[in-house]
Amino acid sequence: MRAAAWPLIRHDLDLSYAEVGLVLGIPGFVGSALDPLIGVLADGGRRRALVVGGGLVVALATALSAASTGFWTLLVPLLIWNPAVGAFVSLSQATLMDLAPEQRERRMAWWTLAGSFGYVGGPLLLAAGIWLGLGWRGVTFLLALAALPLAFQARRLPVPPAANGGSLRRSAHDALAALKRFEVLRWLLLLEASDLMLDVLHGFLALYLVDVAGVRPIEAGLGVAVWTGAGLVGDALLIPLLRRVPGVVYLRWSAAAALAAYPAFLLVPSLAGKLLLLAVLGLLNSGWYAIPKAGLYSALPGRSGAAVALGGVGGVAGAAVPACVGALAGAVGLGATMWLLVLAPVALLALAPRSRDAREP
Repeated sequence: MRAAAWPLIRHDLDLSYAEVGLVLGIPGFVGSALDPLIGVLADGGRRRALVVGGGLVVALATALSAASTGFWTLLVPLLIWNPAVGAFVSLSQATLMDLAPEQRERRMAWWTLAGSFGYVGGPLLLAAGIWLGLGWRGVTFLLALAALPLAFQARRLPVPPAANGGSLRRSAHDALAALKRFEVLRWLLLLEASDLMLDVLHGFLALYLVDVAGVRPIEAGLGVAVWTGAGLVGDALLIPLLRRVPGVVYLRWSAAAALAAYPAFLLVPSLAGKLLLLAVLGLLNSGWYAIPKAGLYSALPGRSGAAVALGGVGGVAGAAVPACVGALAGAVGLGATMWLLVLAPVALLALAPRSRDAREP
């Protein structure tokens, strides 16, 4: 919802591109920096408390962001919100991977499909909130309320036994040792590269459509909805596809197709053409998170907390990307800056293992 609301938030709070980039980037940096601690604590036997507590903090921080009046009053709640999401959401995902190790890739596909309902529903919820006169603030506050029952329901989450006998020191040592393995590093790099065409594009898409393509905010919201809606369809199609095609094979072919589709999206002048190509891109980037993430969990069997911890290490570097994109957009223009995102499919083609080198998760 927030991604679709950025034109409204920027106008309401009088934010510059650089400030938008900072709001997108700094909380991610802080959250990623704390993910290693969260992952180590989870493997040390504190998983359920972290999940429930994280959910409650997510609700509080979301409510505070709804009351923001400027850059700092928006940034501070998001600084609290982002690491709380790491505890609430990432550890829930890690537990799901532990419950069926032989089905990680398909379970990650199901996880991504569930998340896609939120991506699609967010812009639609925003549009309904605007129509009802609630605005982005009212919708944000409603989402804060909706997080509370989820947090309490998480108390029933089945959790695996503590890894490494519950020793925090041992868990931290094992996570650091895993960071030296090429297989682990490869999946971490793939996750951060694919994020250029996932969360980074999601964060700047509405602003691009309004400020560069010249459409109205409601049409920009439609663009975000088309992209996320196509992603929802793609995520649903990915589940049966993975029964027939290895995930890394699909990853390489979809990256090659996106390498042609994304420049075409930037170059086509009409709104209809951009919407069509956004739908194509939404279909193509399905699996760009699920497959590398499943690969990371498979590279660390029985240590899903370590996977969360190392994902945070990679996310520290990745969190600087939105801030850099925002700063560059303020210097050379958002239209020119959006071309940098083509590096996502280029990196996937360069880094993704070929099927003969990949092991089935």
